[in-house]
Amino acid sequence: MNSLNKDLIYLLSCAVNGITPDRERVQDMDLEQLYRLAKFHTVRGAVCIALERAGIEDKQFNQAYKKAVRKNIYLDMERTVITAEFDTQGIWYMPLKGSVLKELYPENGMREMSDNDVLFDADRQEQVKEIMLANGYTAEHYGQGNHDVYMKPPVLNFELHTALFGEAHAEPLYQYYADTKRLLHRDEGNGCGCHFSDEDFYVFMTAHEWKHYNGSGTGIRSLLDCYVYCREKGDKLDWKYITEQCILLEIADFEQERRKLAIKVFSSDTLPNLTENELEMLMCYLTAGTYGTFENGVRKKLKEQSKAGYILRQMFPTVGYMKKSVKFVDECPVLYPVGIVYRWGRIIVKRRDYLKRTVKTVKKYKK
Repeated sequence: MNSLNKDLIYLLSCAVNGITPDRERVQDMDLEQLYRLAKFHTVRGAVCIALERAGIEDKQFNQAYKKAVRKNIYLDMERTVITAEFDTQGIWYMPLKGSVLKELYPENGMREMSDNDVLFDADRQEQVKEIMLANGYTAEHYGQGNHDVYMKPPVLNFELHTALFGEAHAEPLYQYYADTKRLLHRDEGNGCGCHFSDEDFYVFMTAHEWKHYNGSGTGIRSLLDCYVYCREKGDKLDWKYITEQCILLEIADFEQERRKLAIKVFSSDTLPNLTENELEMLMCYLTAGTYGTFENGVRKKLKEQSKAGYILRQMFPTVGYMKKSVKFVDECPVLYPVGIVYRWGRIIVKRRDYLKRTVKTVKKYKK
């Protein structure tokens, strides 16, 4: 692990644990490179707070932190407006992921948000669309897959989920969360808001993280989320129940290894000695970035199948995938062959860069 990654981990540990970083050590850091790495992982706010504790002012970090605070407030306010409409019209809903996790961090803006993720009653999808459009949003993605995307300039972004996992995701995850409503608890009051138990929230955040980790990857913020959640909730959680659910989801080993690593890495400002497996896992987080990388996705798929098998799967995706990718296949599955030809044409005409990257990456990792 290089010194830049160590600097990032050090400052994140200081930020979430209320530690003042060593000023001399911070002064020796390359803040320009550190900024780029923190942006890659969407943790600029946390790093900025740690730097300021050490008495270090950096314009780029400061601006990013202020933007993170403003965006978090803006997203919270807008989520309140939209969910109030849901309450009025009797549509149950549950905020997900960052909107919940950020409240567990020591300071506002320390845990950045990119959008509002909300699960809602799939039977009311059309009604929800009307609400969003009436509030000035544009439907960027609707009726395909397990979530709809709504945007409103300049920074508002909602991902409204009809389900937590779709048919294209790992079968245990899809089956377990096919009836998510069984796990929900109504919020206090007369509204339609819902929430998971602390245990079920942790199980879901782990399942969601595994989905990304096992695909294109996920960044160090996910590992930090795990540490913060376990620090704030760990002693009160029913770990027997959590383990049982993770076994059903077939992610029990990942949950234990990831939790052990998160606690080991972030519990203090001194990075401990890691085993070979722990270091390999940590590097997967450090090299992936918040949203993973294209190369990671291809490389992991090539580990699971031959080069020929991967190419065939890319050329002839499953019917389930095509239904989500091509509207007329979703409406009439027998048109799958036509959809395949349409998909090829779309890639050749509009996504040549994607095709070139795929070929280049397959050649790189084919052995």
